[in-house]
Amino acid sequence: MLVIEGLTRRFGSKAAVDDVSLSVEPGSFVGVIGRSGAGKSTLLRMINRLQDPSEGRILWKNRDVTGLAGQDLRDWRMRCAMVFQQFNIVGRLDVMTNVLMGRLNHTSQMRSLLKLWSPADRTIAVSALDMFDITSLAGQRAESLSGGQQQRVAIARALVQEPEIILADEPIASLDPRNTKTVMDSLLRLNRHFGITVICNLHDLDIAKEYCGRLIGMAHGRVVFDGAPETLTEQEARDLYGLEANEAMTVLPPSHAPAGALQPLPA
Repeated sequence: MLVIEGLTRRFGSKAAVDDVSLSVEPGSFVGVIGRSGAGKSTLLRMINRLQDPSEGRILWKNRDVTGLAGQDLRDWRMRCAMVFQQFNIVGRLDVMTNVLMGRLNHTSQMRSLLKLWSPADRTIAVSALDMFDITSLAGQRAESLSGGQQQRVAIARALVQEPEIILADEPIASLDPRNTKTVMDSLLRLNRHFGITVICNLHDLDIAKEYCGRLIGMAHGRVVFDGAPETLTEQEARDLYGLEANEAMTVLPPSHAPAGALQPLPA
């Protein structure tokens, strides 16, 4: 279980995240919602330890990860993978190499620099590409892909890390409706078929309700709602989003989990 206790992050006199405490069960799909500037991204970046908390601590399976450094911190980031709004892939490299970068913590630095990936690593990468229907793009430069394709590459790279948690920070913010559905379906597959815990920052409330089993609403750095999507009232949603409420409540056609059993990637 992921447990967050009194987590706070200050920038000068301003608290971007203010005394947040919550726990997340393994295998959950959790949506973090709220208007821009509510503290959603800062919260995820602290969980991944891309930013250090000013106060509080983060525990995973009763281990305090708040003060990890060196190899221990790299191991944590392998188990707690991050998917970013702007994809964070290397445009000049081909798709296969970008995905294999997720295996860096499973191979030696020299082998990765020389691109001497093991057959097992390549098999895992191909399986991930196939899962997200981008195997045919393996040899293309990442910068030549559409935004939705690039985000699927980023999710495939996260998967080959063999994570227990995936943190997705506004993964659909720059995508059109069709690619939005494709990317959200991809995250749902990881959650349902591999049991990976997904914590996803989302601005669009209707999408959050469609995909997430639990919503955490943030405002001014604090948690102001925590519950099942169906328990969030329209007034609570408007209180969360304020003047942005109409923009946040867009309609997405109903989504369904992809059909067909999927086999886990080779260990």
